[in-house]
Amino acid sequence: MLASLPVRASAHAPAPMARTEQGALLGSAHHGYRTFSGIPYAAPPVHALRWAAPHPARHWRGVRDATKPASPCPQAPGEVRGGSTDEDCLYLNVTTPATSPSAHPKPVVVWLHGGGFTTGTGNSYDAHRMATRGDVVVVTVNYRLGALGFLARPGLAGSGTFGLADQQAALRWVRSNIGAFGGDAGNVTLAGQSAGAFSVCAQLASPSAVGLFHRAIIESGPCTGSPERPFAPSAAPRSTVEATSARLATKVGCAKARHVLRCLRRVEVSRLLAAQPVDQQPAYGTPLLPQDPAAAVDEGRIRHVPVLIGNNHDEGTVWSAGIIRAGTAVTPATWPRVARNFIPDSHRATDVVRTYPVTATPNGGPVFGAVIGDANFACPTLRTGALLASQTPTWRYEFADRDAPRPTPTPPPFPLGATHTAELPYLFDLGGRPRDMTSAQQRLAHTMIDYWTRFARTGNPNGPRTASRWTRAAVLSLVPDRIEPTNPAARHHCGLWATMP
Repeated sequence: MLASLPVRASAHAPAPMARTEQGALLGSAHHGYRTFSGIPYAAPPVHALRWAAPHPARHWRGVRDATKPASPCPQAPGEVRGGSTDEDCLYLNVTTPATSPSAHPKPVVVWLHGGGFTTGTGNSYDAHRMATRGDVVVVTVNYRLGALGFLARPGLAGSGTFGLADQQAALRWVRSNIGAFGGDAGNVTLAGQSAGAFSVCAQLASPSAVGLFHRAIIESGPCTGSPERPFAPSAAPRSTVEATSARLATKVGCAKARHVLRCLRRVEVSRLLAAQPVDQQPAYGTPLLPQDPAAAVDEGRIRHVPVLIGNNHDEGTVWSAGIIRAGTAVTPATWPRVARNFIPDSHRATDVVRTYPVTATPNGGPVFGAVIGDANFACPTLRTGALLASQTPTWRYEFADRDAPRPTPTPPPFPLGATHTAELPYLFDLGGRPRDMTSAQQRLAHTMIDYWTRFARTGNPNGPRTASRWTRAAVLSLVPDRIEPTNPAARHHCGLWATMP
């Protein structure tokens, strides 16, 4: 579980300053890097601005303290300890190497956090290793979540896409201001994981994002996932999101109000959080997102920028562990019933049970995890990657360190392997915790940062000292001390899932 970052200043370096269009900032100096935290990129979306397009951030006089992160966007307790009900949350954080801006601005990586579009914060991602080793400027972003980010109603401008609009506002802020931090506004990579990766897919398909970024990194969030899969939110038709929002209005007592939106804008954040669905999806069929990103990728109606895309080998085990912990047993006797709940078509469920047998072991959780991961992530990612590779320079990977640090502090009922989020500690320090890794894992982390930041610099992850050559023809398997091409389609039974709706 992630948590907001502490500030770690160096007592031996002067506090850095930066001047943005809105005003001057005082940041924090660290050993080898600088941070500027809690920078407003849009006005607080409160009162009449709740469910409105992001407005420009206000100017300020004097010097603004940028040494501490601002509030995460409203969400239930989880990644953010105690949760948040503060709507004044449209802030970003900048991490930059401790070198003065020069005639050679640095590439910029803008990071969009995951969390199913209902949880998460850019504050959780300490990017100093990426910034210093890769010599890049990293921006981590908060954006509106849940019902506050994706409510949709007939006649409401921006319906179903307020969180995506926030991301575009952050990218416009970067275009206007990142030079003050040594960044190159003409070389911006938009990167994200899980819901952040789905967001990157949406921005690739959004007409209003044209010109705001120049490369894309998509981690564990395939653009072409099936809308029938329950574990991988991507986007939904506007009518579906409007129906979900109508149910929320009923739950909070606003459905029969004379002015429903006015009523909703008076509802306390805590009541909205309690009434909103567990999973949230942006709406397509809207001005910001006219087309389903899956269809846009399939038809080539996307920004043709270089893409780095991949997934983790065991994506689904963290969900399987949660389901088992909640009381569902996966044994040889129960597996056919569990599979039928996941695959309603009984004939296809039988195919799944036959392809993924649960033997007489104490726990069939890893098998169920493989089904979830293959159906929702591994095979859709291969499809997305193949489609993108036919249109634009595309680099594909599978993170496969099965001994990666586990993503949550709660002991799982079985080993999770390279599960969902397992690659993140190789790129960031998460939640203020230092990375607990072996020396081989540290080397893999260095290699991954080198790949990611060289891609951000040039659109090609390879460099003159690349230990393992990454070719566009193959998927690169990322394992400590063994980085090599792989062909994961057979291992993840993608022939089976290609026939599923």
